[in-house]
Amino acid sequence: MQKIKKAFLVSPFLVFFLVHSEQIGVGVLGYQRIIAKYAGYDSWIAVIIAAVYIHILIWMIYYVLDNGDGDIVTIHKTLFGGVIGNIFNLAIVLYFLLWSITVLRTYIEVIQVWMFPTLNTWKIAIVFLVLAYYVVVAGFRTVTGICFLGVVIPLGLIFLLISPLEYTHFSNLLPVFDENLKDYLTASKNMMLSYLGFETLLVFYPFIRNAKQSQKFAHHANIFTFMMYLLVTLFSFAFFSEEQLARNIWGTLSMVKIVQVSFVERFDFIFVSIWCLVILPNITLAIWCSSRVAKLMLNVRQHYTLIALLAVILGMCIYLDNRYKINVLNSYTNITGFYLSVSYIPLLFITTFIRKQYKKKGTDREHLSSS
Repeated sequence: MQKIKKAFLVSPFLVFFLVHSEQIGVGVLGYQRIIAKYAGYDSWIAVIIAAVYIHILIWMIYYVLDNGDGDIVTIHKTLFGGVIGNIFNLAIVLYFLLWSITVLRTYIEVIQVWMFPTLNTWKIAIVFLVLAYYVVVAGFRTVTGICFLGVVIPLGLIFLLISPLEYTHFSNLLPVFDENLKDYLTASKNMMLSYLGFETLLVFYPFIRNAKQSQKFAHHANIFTFMMYLLVTLFSFAFFSEEQLARNIWGTLSMVKIVQVSFVERFDFIFVSIWCLVILPNITLAIWCSSRVAKLMLNVRQHYTLIALLAVILGMCIYLDNRYKINVLNSYTNITGFYLSVSYIPLLFITTFIRKQYKKKGTDREHLSSS
């Protein structure tokens, strides 16, 4: 594992902002329709099930990192050998690259649909990518600072949910437990994708001072994310009928649209604009993770891998020029994230556990033979 200088490390409590800023992104603007498709208004239960499973995955990640070398590139090579380990490393690079493309292009679509329909995709993409470049080049501490601001500054937007309260009917949520187990699990699978982002822990773990102490903050971040999703879910289900929700792609934005103040006619424009402070940390941390793993793999300066990845992201944003392509991109990202959660992280955990037990038995045999 490459030794990180103390000047580049961040405090354990900042893991709360790193994890939460990556979990809350463009998905919160319209996830309600996707989960309600399977379990109806009982889908708030899926929000709870998914959150519990994410807690288990976070615990698994910390077990792997605490018992490994703290560097996911090294851990891959230690557990699976050089060739297979590098295949896993490449997969991590591509996953975070895919994640950043999905978040950026989907947010650009929101801007084009709600605010500026004729604005070219490449113009918005360049603005975000230039900002991401300067943040990532400045180092991980700067990335952490952006994540901190991306959580604190937009936090007041949650109070906008107070305005639609007069139009809500919480009786929509009744009766409870009206669906079968399969529907709950399917809705939980789709909801779990909205919680993704915590897996960045695999990459930035070596940059945490006293990293083992940061696990509680990662769990606190997931709890906070869960509370936000549950609140938005309950308000959305009470606000929309099932037919309205089924046809509404951006449920959260549609609720915000009814907010009325004397000096702003369309408050959803303000919401979408401020939401860029949430999207920027999403993109910068994912790009940092991707370029960091690529740097360790290729043994080159991170600046070179960063420029190459930014060029790919810009090219893909320009290529994804219609709703169908964007939907396909989101589907692939969802499938990739799902299998990362149900197979890759448990595989790392099981392999690390077996290796630890094997080493423990070997140590015990040495003690017995020496005595």
